[in-house]
Amino acid sequence: MTVTTTMTTLNGPMLAELAREGATTRRVLERVPEEKLTWSPHPKSMSLGTLALHVAMIPGAIADLVAPPVHEVPTFTPPEGRSRDEILAALERSLSAASARLASWTDEYLNEEWKLVSGSQVIMALPRIDMLRSVMLNHWYHHRGQLLVYLRLLDVPVPFVYGPSADERPF
Repeated sequence: MTVTTTMTTLNGPMLAELAREGATTRRVLERVPEEKLTWSPHPKSMSLGTLALHVAMIPGAIADLVAPPVHEVPTFTPPEGRSRDEILAALERSLSAASARLASWTDEYLNEEWKLVSGSQVIMALPRIDMLRSVMLNHWYHHRGQLLVYLRLLDVPVPFVYGPSADERPF
């Protein structure tokens, strides 16, 4: 009897999750109405176009952010998406970049401490894999959830995500 073992690396399950959630995010972004990209549910909220483009860009941006061992707190103003095509193209670039980086990283590299700093002050220090889980993925899901609320408020049919929505029953 021959016994074979499969070695699971840290990046394998995360790459699979990135692919699955990328497909789900694409379904959500495909529903974004172009004529409402400047709409915002509240003066303190991002516009629909800004939120949609942010959701599209998160995986690639966070993969870039955690590549070096230390990163200065970024300052940026999120741009506003001007079309659904622009937003979907940004998602494809983001997923491709994040997947390529993640696939190239070893378990050792993923377990190395990563730091976010502001000058000489350490804002956070944690293993790179934890930063990817909490910000590349969980932060991404958080903003995708916000986007689903925007769609509901705009009376756009909400796609299924992890199960049926009030508008869509995939099974």
